Amino acid sequence: MEKKQISKAVINRLPRYYRYLGDLLEKDVVRISSKELSERMKVTASQIRQDLNNFGGFGQQGYGYNVEYLHTEIGKILGLDKRYSLIIIGAGNLGQALANYADFERRGFYVRSIFDINPRLVGLSIRGIEIKSIDEMEEYIKMNQVDIAALTLPKSKAPQIASDLARWGIKGIWNFAPTDLHLHENVIVENVHLAESLMKLSYKLSEKYKPADN
Repeated sequence: MEKKQISKAVINRLPRYYRYLGDLLEKDVVRISSKELSERMKVTASQIRQDLNNFGGFGQQGYGYNVEYLHTEIGKILGLDKRYSLIIIGAGNLGQALANYADFERRGFYVRSIFDINPRLVGLSIRGIEIKSIDEMEEYIKMNQVDIAALTLPKSKAPQIASDLARWGIKGIWNFAPTDLHLHENVIVENVHLAESLMKLSYKLSEKYKPADN
């Protein structure tokens, strides 16, 4: 049976559903209708139903959605019922911020090691995780289970490091370097461009508050 192709737009909305449902769980909300969820998320109720129907629907006519069940099922779709071992390459400000973000562990992502080229950082610890020399990285990856590598590197260094990681068996790369990485199809890359997000905000501000034409 051919696997159903899910659009990128739907996949991009799933983490938002998961987050909003998590907020509802913390408030002890047991059930919610697509209309109520749409009002919270600023997405139409029709869009929510269409999105969830890609995975089986999950709702009941006249009842809506059981919040805990839907949260759990979307978590499974996102792979959050698994545990992932993660390494960070680049122990600068962004790398340290990622290592210090304890909420990743609640989602099943565990930072196991940090690597850097700067000898002044090697040997220091962040939340009990020692920063290792990048020269140790190949052996570490080959001796340990590593699912995801987060790259917080300069643009010039990222492509070669990413190529090495792919060669050593890394299947998932979370790339914060200001360049798009293109690797073998067996390696999944998520390119995160913080500057582009800021530019989008700049555009929206300039559009909303630009001076009126005289």
